[in-house]
Amino acid sequence: MTSLIPEPLGKIAHILLVIGGLNWGFAIVELNLVEIIANAITLPIIGTIIYALVGISAIISVIDVAMTK
Repeated sequence: MTSLIPEPLGKIAHILLVIGGLNWGFAIVELNLVEIIANAITLPIIGTIIYALVGISAIISVIDVAMTK
């Protein structure tokens, strides 16, 4: 079946989910990838935005999987 999610949006969601997954994995060694990215940009709100985008990406992916079955 074809996906209802547009391909560019799906790719962006996939990239953000990889960032989120790596962030969880790096937590084992107490490394926060999102914090590193946010500090590099020097705006504290960026970290919150990244977390929100990762969460939205997860929702998009769940909808995509649910609708293609």
